[in-house]
Amino acid sequence: MRISDLRERVALSFGEHSHFPTDIAISELGSKTINEALAAGIDADIIWKAVCRAHPKETEKYRY
Repeated sequence: MRISDLRERVALSFGEHSHFPTDIAISELGSKTINEALAAGIDADIIWKAVCRAHPKETEKYRY
């Protein structure tokens, strides 16, 4: 998955102007936010799957 695809799915799931990528830490990512995980070199696909597991209702339409 490309980073742009990850960002698009996050926007569709949480809202275009959501602060989710910068404010919400995901425990499966070592308590990193999406942006921190990307900066640490974690693959976008792994990040998205972790977001889906942590927030299944919000990401239901855009899963995999």
